[in-house]
Amino acid sequence: MQIREVYDLLDELSPFSLQSEWDNSGLLIGDFDLKINYIYLSLDIDSDLVDRLEKNSLIIVHHPLIFKGLKNINYSKYPANIIRKMIEKNISLIAMHTNFDQTHLNKFVAEDILGYEVKSCDKFVCYFRVDSSLDSLCLNIKSKLGIKNLRISSSHKHIKDCAITTGSGGDLIDEIQADCFLSGDFKYHQALEAKENGLTLIDIGHFESERFFGDCLAQYLKNLPLKVIMSNSKNPFEYK
Repeated sequence: MQIREVYDLLDELSPFSLQSEWDNSGLLIGDFDLKINYIYLSLDIDSDLVDRLEKNSLIIVHHPLIFKGLKNINYSKYPANIIRKMIEKNISLIAMHTNFDQTHLNKFVAEDILGYEVKSCDKFVCYFRVDSSLDSLCLNIKSKLGIKNLRISSSHKHIKDCAITTGSGGDLIDEIQADCFLSGDFKYHQALEAKENGLTLIDIGHFESERFFGDCLAQYLKNLPLKVIMSNSKNPFEYK
C-alpha cells in the first residue's frame, strides 16, 4: 500500500487544511509513492519508539516531530537524532495535530473516555453537561484518565456545564462559556485570571488527555489491508 492512499484517507477523515497556521501537520518524512508494510499510531515519536518500529513502516502521530524550520541537522540533538534513525529504517511520518483536535480528538475524549454527551463544539472546545459536584467530576476524571492527582483552580462546588480542550488550552480561557474548563498545561496567571472571573479550571495533563489519539484514529483504519499497531510514546514527565 502506498503512503498516498493512507494520506488521502486521513485527509478525507480530518482535512489537513483545517490545521492552525502555526501547525505542521501532514507528511513530514517520506514520499507519497513509497510502499509501506505496517502502520503505527502514537501520540509522539521518541528514540525508544523508533527502535521498536519495523522497517518500511509509516507512523502516524498527533504531535509533529518537525515544528520549526531546521537550520542544521545535528545528529546528536533532537529532532535530528530521531530523523536520522527513521531515514535509516525507511520509516515515514504523518502528523495529524490541530486538524484532528477539531474534528475528532476533543469529542472522543469527552464522550468515549469521560462518558459525557457533547452538546456543541467550537473549533478546539467541546461543551457538555455535567450537573454534579466538583468532587464527583474530579473522581470521574481521575478514574477515566488514570490520574492520581488533579491540579484545580476552584470557583464552583457544583458544576453544571463543562468545556474541554485536550492538550494545552490555557490560551482559550477567555472564550470559555461554561462553569468549568478541562485542559492541560495551565499557567499560574491563567489560573488566577480564571478564578477571578468565576471559571473553575481542572488540569487534566497534556499527555494524559491526548494519549487516546491512537485509540480514536484506529477505529477508522480497521479496513486497511495493512496491520495497524498501537505503540504509544512515553510521557516525558515522571511523578514522584
